[in-house]
Amino acid sequence: MAQVSLKSISKVFPGNVQAVQNVNLGVENKEFIVLVGPSGCGKSTTLRIIAGLEEATGGDVYIGDQLVNDIPPKDRNIAMVFQNYALYPHMSVYDNMAFGLKLRKYPKAEIDKRVTEAAAILGIEKLLKRKPRELSGGQRQRVAVGRAIVRKPLVFLFDEPLSNLDAKMRVQMRTEIKKLHIRLQTTMIYVTHDQVEAMTMGDRIVVMKDGVIQQIADPLKLYDRPVNRFVAGFIGNPPMNFVKGVIFKKDSKWYFNEGAFQVKIIDAMVPKIASYLDKEVIFGIRPEDIYDKLFVSEAPAENTVRATCEVIEPMGSEAYLYLNTGKNSLVAKVGGHDKPAINQDMDMVFDMSKIHFFDKDSDNTLV
Repeated sequence: MAQVSLKSISKVFPGNVQAVQNVNLGVENKEFIVLVGPSGCGKSTTLRIIAGLEEATGGDVYIGDQLVNDIPPKDRNIAMVFQNYALYPHMSVYDNMAFGLKLRKYPKAEIDKRVTEAAAILGIEKLLKRKPRELSGGQRQRVAVGRAIVRKPLVFLFDEPLSNLDAKMRVQMRTEIKKLHIRLQTTMIYVTHDQVEAMTMGDRIVVMKDGVIQQIADPLKLYDRPVNRFVAGFIGNPPMNFVKGVIFKKDSKWYFNEGAFQVKIIDAMVPKIASYLDKEVIFGIRPEDIYDKLFVSEAPAENTVRATCEVIEPMGSEAYLYLNTGKNSLVAKVGGHDKPAINQDMDMVFDMSKIHFFDKDSDNTLV
């Protein structure tokens, strides 16, 4: 069994720099879990503590049922894939993949078997005699993964392994790594700053900020039910729109007033925001939940907002409209053929069943 448990892990660097604060995390056997967050949030430090490359200032790390705080990295039965590949330039692909096994005195036949199997899994059988300088970035990353596979570890650790690849290769390699997880059925912990990688790869995602875990959930729960404004803004592309305004009541109906526009709040949300009547809150709506009224068959006037289209970004099957309400800027994700004139006023319809409210002081989600 290859569960990984972090219990009250913290890490303080010299100068009283708090990199990780009271991290508690349980990774299930065979789970693919992703640590995601902006640079400096503590995700790589957490991974390195699991690997034994950093010593935790406080807390315990378990791999399976074994406490590994005092066990050196080489004895933790983990394999790590780094961002920079870390291949030996003078060695062939075969020797790079076999190097760790040779150090552990494995029999030559066993080494050859493991390298051949890993090469077949990764589709690099024809590259075994080449040197790293003769490989593309994607091929080098496959070799780095292959070097980890041959060890047959309990846990794979990936530290931003796709950061050095171009956009097309990143898409291909994240699919390959996901296929690899399905095939090997091994526990994998993956670190990235790219929320698209996190959403497409992880069984569960750990969102971190300033060394603190903000939320742990599956991708759809993070998207639909973020616990705070940070998670809501970090997950999703383009990011969620946020505007300040006041909740008020008129003729037994509840509204949000931004200043330049107001929209009706659906009845199901009222109990959760009732205590914020006549108070300022943060209103959040995702770009994909804002529609051009021209393409909506039935658009309630109380959910329609007049805005000026300032910039259009065509993306092929969709387009991003950068809008100005007169007080705030919004982004809408619409169909690729929806191309309003620049600086043209247009009516946009908000899907009020998809909106969120956040406390303006704590940033916690209200609904």
